[in-house]
Amino acid sequence: MSQGVGTGPRGSERPLNEAYDTALLDLDGVVYAGGQAIAHAVPSLERARAGGMHLAYVTNNALRTPQAVAEHLTELGIPAGAEDVITSAQAVARLIAEQVPDGSRVLVIGGEGLRVALRERGLVPVESADDDPAAVVQGYGGMELPWGRFAEASYAVRRGVPWFASNTDLTIPSGRGIAPGNGAAVEVVRIATGKEPQVAGKPLPPMHRETILRTGARRPLVVGDRLDTDIEGAFNGGVDSLLVLTGVTDGARLLAASPEHRPTYVDADLRGLLTGQPEITREGDGFRCGGWTATAGADRLELSGDGEPLDGLRALCAAAWTAAGEGSCELDGEKALARLGL
Repeated sequence: MSQGVGTGPRGSERPLNEAYDTALLDLDGVVYAGGQAIAHAVPSLERARAGGMHLAYVTNNALRTPQAVAEHLTELGIPAGAEDVITSAQAVARLIAEQVPDGSRVLVIGGEGLRVALRERGLVPVESADDDPAAVVQGYGGMELPWGRFAEASYAVRRGVPWFASNTDLTIPSGRGIAPGNGAAVEVVRIATGKEPQVAGKPLPPMHRETILRTGARRPLVVGDRLDTDIEGAFNGGVDSLLVLTGVTDGARLLAASPEHRPTYVDADLRGLLTGQPEITREGDGFRCGGWTATAGADRLELSGDGEPLDGLRALCAAAWTAAGEGSCELDGEKALARLGL
């Protein structure tokens, strides 16, 4: 189970790749960025796999098929098969299949990954609201998705056809910057219909269920860079998580995290899979990790000592999260983070 309210990141005497049987790895910001492998990702995953850890790649992006994702990973030097990739398209296809008869038509607003996942569940993708669909599903369809596709979805949803979404991430990283994600497309149909979709992707339970069903993991560790999808998804699934700082989360966001966004472990990158995690100890009013001690003052977080910057960040998390309890820490941590270069 994930750590409880009022604690900091947890320690582990064993390397994480030995303490957990399966790593459920996010892709963008964890394994690669802009299509290129993140520093240390390839050798770290290679060593984790060689040590017996099962590696599964879990993505909210419903555009590409598992086979296409696996081929990309293999090109980067991370051998993977389609069976190692779990997408929100697969999660939403299962959700739909549980609610409509086998062989039902499903109006697809999205890409090939969504169509392949629906066929895998015995469902028939169709293109028009006039095709008598039993459900409507939206998934990220790439930059060239025509505006008319949203109209087709709106026509069907307004008639009362059940509406599903692979995920509701408002943005998606691209090689040129941040682009609108599937959540933005879902908003278009929501505005036109006044309806709400059933959502499958991270951080919601259908996605976690899909990963467990497909991997058979008994002691999974979620590895991600986003607090509101990866870490919250682990929280909702009742499993442990490792936050890596190679993506969108910085020190300030981490210190302000509410309980569902607090990772079990924090590390710089995927090398964290190969090591133990330092213990954080309570010392009077403060929290000590390595050579650093962090305390929560009246209006800001205080940091004293010296050593590895990550240890200082872990100590600050313990002080901030304990002070915040069930809420989000509002203490100023800027000066303390500056000491760590974070």
